[in-house]
Amino acid sequence: MRRKVNLLLWLFLIGLLLLPISNVDAEKKFELIGRDTLNFTLPSTQDRTTNYADEYYGKHHLIITFFPAAFTPV
Repeated sequence: MRRKVNLLLWLFLIGLLLLPISNVDAEKKFELIGRDTLNFTLPSTQDRTTNYADEYYGKHHLIITFFPAAFTPV
């Protein structure tokens, strides 16, 4: 019984020591708003590919959205 208590105490203390390390990564935020994007090509709804750098860069603002399972029979 005493071994279990000692083991639990050690695990608790190790957890307390690791807690500040896990918060460091949680505080790092990578801000994407206002940053330049890489050159990329995507398929369009008009049966052709759209090159962002050639057709839109410097001319229009771009908002990229993602809809999981959009237009799929899920």
